[in-house]
Amino acid sequence: MEEYTAEAFVNRDEPVPVLTIPIEDTPSTASSDTEHASKRTRLRNKLSSSHLKEKLHDASNPHESGTSLQDRLFSKLMQQVIPVQEVGDDGEVRLDERSSKYIQRPSFSLPLMTKNFRRFNARIGVVFVFQTRLIRLLNWTTPSHTLSLLAVLSFICLDPYLLPVLLLASILLFVFVPAFLARHPPPPPAANDSTYSLHGPPLAPPSTIRPASEMSKDFFRNMRDLQNSMDDFSTSHDMLIALVAPFTNFSNEELSSSIFLILFVITCLSFITAHLLPFRFLALAVAWTVIPLGHPNVQRLAILTRKNHLRPHEKTAQSFYNKYITADITLDAPREEREVEIFELQHLHHHEWEPWLYSPSPYDPGNPSRIAGDRARGTRFFEDVQPPEGWEWSGKKWELDLGSRDWVEERIVQKVAVEEDGERWVVDLAEGPEEGEEGTIARVIKGKGPGWEEGTGRERTGIWRRRRWVRMVRRKAVGT
Repeated sequence: MEEYTAEAFVNRDEPVPVLTIPIEDTPSTASSDTEHASKRTRLRNKLSSSHLKEKLHDASNPHESGTSLQDRLFSKLMQQVIPVQEVGDDGEVRLDERSSKYIQRPSFSLPLMTKNFRRFNARIGVVFVFQTRLIRLLNWTTPSHTLSLLAVLSFICLDPYLLPVLLLASILLFVFVPAFLARHPPPPPAANDSTYSLHGPPLAPPSTIRPASEMSKDFFRNMRDLQNSMDDFSTSHDMLIALVAPFTNFSNEELSSSIFLILFVITCLSFITAHLLPFRFLALAVAWTVIPLGHPNVQRLAILTRKNHLRPHEKTAQSFYNKYITADITLDAPREEREVEIFELQHLHHHEWEPWLYSPSPYDPGNPSRIAGDRARGTRFFEDVQPPEGWEWSGKKWELDLGSRDWVEERIVQKVAVEEDGERWVVDLAEGPEEGEEGTIARVIKGKGPGWEEGTGRERTGIWRRRRWVRMVRRKAVGT
């Protein structure tokens, strides 16, 4: 095995450190309802044109031409496990814009993923080199380097227009100058002439950044640092969630509401006072506060100070803040209540009205579904009517709406007759002599706009009638 790869950026120093933060892992259980398609649906999907197109695309995929049979079988198995189409809550198929149908990229393949990982790991060394050097700067490994960083940051904070100058100077010093010195190397130390000549032809070939060889130790050093970086990211992610989530996810509504109120007031004040803040000096103060905290002696002093002076007062401050929340924020308002409706539909058959179903729509002559020739939708029994999602019944039973004329006028329903007394049915009016029979309706509503006219009571009725039932619902209380 080779010791290292020439002209490759690899972190050959100590490994990237792993964060060790004690976090109590809270297991989260997620329940998801899976819908299994019928055999006919699965057969139709297999014979669809898109499925056949995917099979042909996989068969002609050049990335899997040189792989073994075991890798191909495993790739096909993973393609069956990973869903190609996402079904939304409304039952409609959502198109995945990242799919290979819409962009020219290969689908998931284990051999291709292995190849890309090897290529990625051979070239990621420059990131770890930068990470290691940055950690050295922040840990004060070489104090002169860290003080130089603070000096540069101070100039940038006091004069932000120097930032483009810093970028251009970094390109000149760290890109062009090393590349020139690689082609024009200085004389060997054994030579008597200590001068460095800039004249003459180049003495060495140009330097090129090469990926680490897969059989070298540099390749495994990159894998080591990549492993530690993944652990650092996972630990940092869990720590951030554990720190921020209790204050922002309204698990404690009083605490989250108070923080929201404070941030809202600060946001409103920022519209007026933002131009008065000395952002340059604030950035300078942040830089000279955060970077010195990386020094080991300062860290020990900060931990000792928090343990001896701040921690005894944390409970006092927390209790004071809780008293403020209890006194100023009240969340004991009653749950929201609404009125829901259902329409009882009856159909005329052989001069007798027969119960049909309970529908959320009145299914009047002007209903779009009725005009389109669709049947009324609903349930056959009153007990099967359920409250809306996220709501629960507040009233004990359904109540008949005695103001049939009111909801007819609100919906501007036409070609119907309304019973002012009795069972409050709203009956369709027959459009032709072959539809319906002689009516016995008390009042007939017809016409357009707000000017309603009363009928003569001798109009012919249609084959549908309905009446409105109402009931109160309230929001469900979700336990925390």
